[in-house]
Amino acid sequence: MADYPQTSMQTLLVGLDAGCRSVLGPLFEADAVPNLESVVETGASDALESQIPPWTPSAWPSLYTGVNPGKHGVFGFLTFDGYDWDVVNATHVRERTLWEHLDHHGKSSVVVNAPVTHPPREIDGAVVPGYTAPEDPDCHPPGLLDEIREEVGDYRVYAPRDADGREKVEWYERLVEMRGRAFRYLADRFDPEFGFVQFQQTDTVFHEFPGDHRKVRTVYEAVDRQVGTILDECNPDTVVVASDHGMGEYTGREFRPNEFLRERGLVETTTEGEGMPTWSTIADNQLQDGEEGKVESDDDPALLERGVAALASVGVTSQRIRAALDAVGLADFVAARVPTEVARAGSEQVDFPASRAYMRDRIELGVRVNLAGREPEGVVPESEYDRLCADLVDLLSGVETPDGKPVFERVAHREEVFSGPYVEEAPDVITVPREYDEFLSTRVGDGRFAPPSEPYNHKREGIVALSGEGVTTSADLSEAHLFDVAPTVLATMGVPAADRMDGSVLPAVEAVGTESYPAFDAGEQEATDDGNVEARLADLGYLE
Repeated sequence: MADYPQTSMQTLLVGLDAGCRSVLGPLFEADAVPNLESVVETGASDALESQIPPWTPSAWPSLYTGVNPGKHGVFGFLTFDGYDWDVVNATHVRERTLWEHLDHHGKSSVVVNAPVTHPPREIDGAVVPGYTAPEDPDCHPPGLLDEIREEVGDYRVYAPRDADGREKVEWYERLVEMRGRAFRYLADRFDPEFGFVQFQQTDTVFHEFPGDHRKVRTVYEAVDRQVGTILDECNPDTVVVASDHGMGEYTGREFRPNEFLRERGLVETTTEGEGMPTWSTIADNQLQDGEEGKVESDDDPALLERGVAALASVGVTSQRIRAALDAVGLADFVAARVPTEVARAGSEQVDFPASRAYMRDRIELGVRVNLAGREPEGVVPESEYDRLCADLVDLLSGVETPDGKPVFERVAHREEVFSGPYVEEAPDVITVPREYDEFLSTRVGDGRFAPPSEPYNHKREGIVALSGEGVTTSADLSEAHLFDVAPTVLATMGVPAADRMDGSVLPAVEAVGTESYPAFDAGEQEATDDGNVEARLADLGYLE
């Protein structure tokens, strides 16, 4: 693709999912990522404290809206309607993005690959959605995806699910290049004042290849090449690099709150196949039509389902089957050949309607009370709600690992953590793992503790760096928080922050003040209902 003339871009925001000093430091020492290193080392930079919960689907909306989840309404990968769930999308983010604030002030934007932005809302400029979008996402303006593919070649949101090993890493490099090529084309096409390009593979590589530093370096080098080319071709006045959270090794234990609560009579379980299974990834290659084709079994799925259900009735559930298969190296082989319906039939699960309190999604970091009048079949009377929440706080605060360490560094009522109109959608009791070194799981049936399901996972400290025009490089950013990114980006462009934002302008940039923007019209929420998106989340361990 030919070079484009330099743009009029005032501020470029580069999003590194899971970027942090502990990952970038060794890469800087090895001179592996000179463009990122230049922004960090020549500007103002420091750790960026993430929010609770520090996971992609909630943290990125917090970063680009400047408000906590209680104000934008997204607490995890899933949204719940009673006991039913769906994957979150942009209609669940009920607050203006920073590029919509810019649009209000007559400034245009190009946004590429930002998570939870599908379906995109209309602005002056372009939006190409990222994570949780379908593979062929709607873009803004309509028809833009076809235009991008015609102009710069293939463009995908995800790597093919059947890619493996080195081929998968090669796909990560290609995806990174697609982001850069699409962004540069759109920057030339729209000549925006603001640009935002996000790279997801810096997180994905850790989930798929934990501890493989060579593959991590390969992905970061690919990102750095794109960042360098974007800087050369777009020549933004100011550059901001920010991440949604950090990444690191988990050396603690896996704790299963639902099993703990079951032992205390608060959780009831079922093997009837309803609710959320504890081993959904048994059918990663589930029966589905699409680009990866359709996996079929020579066996009768109905017969298999009845057989697994029968085993479950005598205590042989699919998670125990997996443990046995793991021991002989056959779990993945069987997982690729067992239909989802069979896995659900044999998975011991939380019986939501019959339980008093449960962890419905580990990413939310909390326990939800089955409250009468709120949940469809709530069993806890409102008169008992406060007492049960207080008991849960006491119970969970006292949990220790087998070696005597506390599992949680904080257990609190949700109102102590979140504020805003959507706090009611959060878990009632929030559980923050100690140093994010204890892994939480919604599983039941296998005991309270186990080794972590994933040896690497999210940490609370990400990174932020600012460089360029108007940046005070000596500024102290030691108090930087995720919520500060949106008001800071706006300030670099002379635009006031919204008075309802929870963050403040970082001291490296001169503040412009605040403004009361018009009330946000959330509109109707739309269903994602996309089995391919769910399967990809399961691949990465986000759906257990």
